[in-house]
Amino acid sequence: MRGLRSIGVISVAAVAGLLAAACGGSSPSSTSSSSSKVLTISNESGAEWTCGFNPFNSSVSWEIFGPVYEPLVFVDSLENQKTTPWLATKWTWSDGNKVITFTIRNGVKFTNGTTLTAADVAGTFNLMKKFPALDVNAVWTVLKSVVQQGDNVVFTFKTAAVPYFYYIADQVPIVPMSIWSKLKNPVTYNDPDPVATGPYTVSCTPEQITFHANPHYWQPGLPKIKTVDYPAFTSNDPANTELATGQAQWGGQYIPSINSFYKSKSPDNHYWFPPVANVSLFINLKNPLLSNVAVRQAMAYAIDRSKVSTIGESGYEPASNQTGIVTPTYSTWEDTSEAAAFGDYAYNPAKAESILTKAGFKKNSSGIFVSPSGKPLSFSVVNNGGFSDWVAAMQVIISDMKAVGIQLTPLNLSGTDFDTRVEDGSFDLAYDSESGGPSPYYEMRQWLYSGNTAAIGKPASTNYERYINPATDKLFDEYAATTSTATQHSIIDQLQEIMLKDVPLIPVTEEVDWYQYSTANFSGWETPSNPYAQPAPYNNPDMEVTLLHLRPKS
Repeated sequence: MRGLRSIGVISVAAVAGLLAAACGGSSPSSTSSSSSKVLTISNESGAEWTCGFNPFNSSVSWEIFGPVYEPLVFVDSLENQKTTPWLATKWTWSDGNKVITFTIRNGVKFTNGTTLTAADVAGTFNLMKKFPALDVNAVWTVLKSVVQQGDNVVFTFKTAAVPYFYYIADQVPIVPMSIWSKLKNPVTYNDPDPVATGPYTVSCTPEQITFHANPHYWQPGLPKIKTVDYPAFTSNDPANTELATGQAQWGGQYIPSINSFYKSKSPDNHYWFPPVANVSLFINLKNPLLSNVAVRQAMAYAIDRSKVSTIGESGYEPASNQTGIVTPTYSTWEDTSEAAAFGDYAYNPAKAESILTKAGFKKNSSGIFVSPSGKPLSFSVVNNGGFSDWVAAMQVIISDMKAVGIQLTPLNLSGTDFDTRVEDGSFDLAYDSESGGPSPYYEMRQWLYSGNTAAIGKPASTNYERYINPATDKLFDEYAATTSTATQHSIIDQLQEIMLKDVPLIPVTEEVDWYQYSTANFSGWETPSNPYAQPAPYNNPDMEVTLLHLRPKS
């Protein structure tokens, strides 16, 4: 499952307040207790571990970004965007929000004994500039320069870019330049034995990653959990059984009938599913048939999102809407009047067929619509075969599409093959999600910003459907430059209009943070009343923050 980060709303004024508060922030509290108890994570990954830990490879980095490689600042998206200094101790904006200066923490060492310096931070970002494939959030589309000044690193932007604080401070793993500057091609570097600053080192087999406490970690007395086992599960069922039987204590996947299967097995078993983003049907816009907006609009009307939610996700994930705005999380951003003009894209198979008929499509003898040139609306759809909920959801979508004369053939792949095909654009349709961020801007930017995509055959960091529209790019640039909340909302309204008119992809269900936890042997877990990090084990860098809060029970 792709790592997730996001929830909450952030404005320029809020960022300024958070930055000021963060300068006096503190690290997670510690206690004097210590234990050798092993924490086991049960999170279905869809494939065995590759044992490569390049933190810039989005297919593998989610399990080590945080516990091994660390960011400059931790941003808690669940707790009003609270910021905690991490490898940076403080930061200040200047020059009309075009420059941000980070002061790098002293006394931090990499696991090979070398000292972290501002040169490592500046070098990490300039490596991303030299090798754009490392720049998974396309920060160099707005960055002008990154330079070291003593213990400080100065980031200069081409224009005001306050929303990019999240990408730069929270979403970039800092690497040792003593190693990475010497690599001929850091993009393809496997990194089997990562050298980093985090609380854990790793050992790995295809069956299991084991995290070992770093005895020289810069936060004294942490981590309290000395060993963390992370088995590889290729499907949900065995992972769910590990949780229900108490063999694993921290889970992050869909469990059917969770109350009877999991929660009822022990009073120590708990779960919490905060909504964070969308699971969507990604549409390859380079496909000649799918490039026709009528086909995409028909598909959007053809899907019974509520049925997908009920059957595929047991109602745990609510139905999405075509604007892409996650509600109620971001309800204040939703343009309901614009959505109403399209009937909210409510399930309407008759409308779907009408759109196709008006566009010149006719049904053949098999009941499948064909184009005026005789090409049938028949597509394959790639899915992660290890996610039983996604497989079940896709069966509903396939049935819905068939009912309106569109034929879909599912390809349920291993996690590794699935990620590769989605990122390379080797698909007609794909059922997948992206991570989002601290406002609708971030998920929409991942969907629609052309700087994030790539030519077919080359890996895209996001924007898997290959949507390219200069006018849309301009909206994202304007959002990043403004300090006006009203202007930001106006821009998001315009992006919703694009989602409704162009249908570049189809949000289907609202993705939740799948999170199960046992209080039998460990304390310190996130709860709705104490949301100190996003709680699922696949979140980065939140996973580290969770592990640093956890304590073995005596």
